[in-house]
Formats: sequence, C-alpha cells, structure tokens
Amino acid sequence: METISLTATTADAGQRLDSFLADKAGSLSRSRAKTLIKEGAVTINGAPTDDPRKAVVAGSTYALALPDPVPAVPQPEDIPLEILFEDAHLIIINKASGMAVHPAPGSWDGTLVNALLFHCEGQLPGIGGVERPGIVHRLDKLTTGVMVAAKTEAAHVGLSTLFATHDIERSYLAVTRGAPRPLSGTIDEPIARATGDRKKMAVVRNPDGTHGREAITHYKALETFGLRDKGTGLPAAALVQCTLETGRTHQIRVHMSHVGASLIGDPVYGRSRGVTAWGSGEDFDTARDAARRFERQALHAAVLGFVHPITGEDLHFEAPVPQDMADLIAALRLLPKDDHD
Repeated sequence: METISLTATTADAGQRLDSFLADKAGSLSRSRAKTLIKEGAVTINGAPTDDPRKAVVAGSTYALALPDPVPAVPQPEDIPLEILFEDAHLIIINKASGMAVHPAPGSWDGTLVNALLFHCEGQLPGIGGVERPGIVHRLDKLTTGVMVAAKTEAAHVGLSTLFATHDIERSYLAVTRGAPRPLSGTIDEPIARATGDRKKMAVVRNPDGTHGREAITHYKALETFGLRDKGTGLPAAALVQCTLETGRTHQIRVHMSHVGASLIGDPVYGRSRGVTAWGSGEDFDTARDAARRFERQALHAAVLGFVHPITGEDLHFEAPVPQDMADLIAALRLLPKDDHD
C-alpha cells in the first residue's frame, strides 16, 4: 500500500477535499478520490475523515493511503494483438473484427480487455483501484481499427479529458449503400436511444420530445461506385471518410443511415443487404454478390491522433482497411458507371 502525504498551502485553502487530492496526487480522478475518502483512506493531521466535501485548511497535512489494486474480474487471455504503439502509459492497437472491447452478455471472454490484461501483466498499477486497462472509447465488436487504452490512472485521466473536450483526431472509412447527398458536408443531428428499441440509437426528430446528445459528423465521399439506376447519375455505393467531432454510440452508422447512405452489411441500421445497382454481366454479378455477402458493417477506424497525456508528444496513427473491406471496395469498382461501361 502506497501512502501520499500532502501539506495544504494558502492557495489550496477552501477547496473540496476530493478536488484537492485529485489535483495534488496527480494520478487520481476526482471520483476515485471521493471513493477513497468515503472508504476511510484519508487522514487530516492523523485523524480520519470520510467527508469528500470537507474544506481544505492551509497548513494541514493530508495523508492518502492508496490500496494495492485488486485483481480484475475478467481473466487474462493470450490473444494476439496488432500493436501500433506502446510505452509505460499507453497502448494503441489495431482492433480486429469480431473482438468485443469489454466483456458483456454473449462476449464474456475473447475481448480486448482480456487480451490487454494478458499482454500488460505486471504493468497495470491500477485504474480506479482495479488492475485493468483504462479504456475511454470503444469500437463496436464488428468494427475494425485504431484504439487507445491507458496503462496508468494518470494516463486514463488525461485521455478522458481529451475525449471529453474533443481534442482527439478520429477519422473512419465507411462503405455505404448509395452515397450521401451532397457528397461532402456535416451532419449535426442529436442522437438518443430509439424509443422502440433500447438497443438501437436514433436521430432525435422531434424537437419538443426527448433531447438527444449533440452528435456531429463531418463526411466526404472519397470514391463512388456504379449507378443505382440507368440515367440517374446517383451512385450505387460510396467510400466515405467520416471525421468525428463528437463520439456517440453508433454515431456514424446512425448518421449515415439518416442521410440515406447506410453502411453495407450493417445488420441494425441498414434497410436491406447488398446494393441497388444498374448493370449486367459477370463483373456486375461479382460486385453485387460481394456487397450482399459482406457480413458486418463496413466501417474501419482509420486514423487516431492526440497529444500524449503524459509526455506531451504529438501522436498520430493510421491503419489500412482490413482485407475484407479492401476486397469489397475492389469488387464495387467493377460496377459500370455509365451506359458505355
């Protein structure tokens, strides 16, 4: 058990005790400090206190006993990871499709948490008093791409702040049925739980009803494929770059569906499988069949950039689209784009 001793100055006087400890200890969130105080881990001039709201007094000595981290409930599993970067504070990986981030019903093992517990064994001093990696964002189980996790509580607090203030560069690649109109723009539509299905999210359409959380997606069609119908000029599919200003659950999937360009393979927000396309012939059949057989939402977290919360280093990571999406894109390029193709 580690004990931290702090003497309050006149500048500290009047602060809430939990805020003071979070600021001065350097590796605690305020909520964690509050929990420790209530658990009796703090003394003031040798006397115990359990009041996190207690005002700090200049000249008083505050001792915080940090308990040893308890073992995590999820068990470590030797699961291969594609690691893009790692130091004493952070680990950045390129997540594969099919791997859930956290254990949950239907995915109690084989998750990213299980894999990180094994890979980082002996390197996790504890997040919130528990020996576990600090994950501040997530990707859907079937979505691939770049993710970051903290190995220390200080890094976890720093990452949480960066995500809360949107000081994170996040860019995704999506393959859509049809294409958004216009081909580039910004979707600024709040998102909330769908009223008819609590497992789904939806754009809040009624301004007088339930208010969703702010959700902003900047998008740009990088490439379009084929035609929906002969003579319309509307694409049958598109490769779309989506840059997130906010990070809501299923944000890209919901926003793209909202503008009539749901992701190919999306089992939740897509209206049907495959694509509607004009054409005929062997190449046309190959392309259409590839879209119909694609078994997950065609979404990949391609770019993640941020300032290292501990070292201050500018970090930028890119992951190429996985093979299944690359094959899908190659097949869609076979769709005819005009009457002469």
